[in-house]
Amino acid sequence: MKAYRLLTEDDTSAFCHKVTLALSRGWELYGDPAYAFDAKRGVMRCAQAVVKEVDAEYDPDMKLGQL
Repeated sequence: MKAYRLLTEDDTSAFCHKVTLALSRGWELYGDPAYAFDAKRGVMRCAQAVVKEVDAEYDPDMKLGQL
């Protein structure tokens, strides 16, 4: 099965660390990162999709971050 996650965070080093941690656990980048301005909070937000092939059947209760 191919697992999919969309990582999001404010545009700080925390976002880069979140993506780097996923990559270190075998996830692969999927597409380009996206950026949007959160007008309510006055900050830029980042998003990056990642995918990973896993030897498991899909279950809606699975914790994707723990794969």
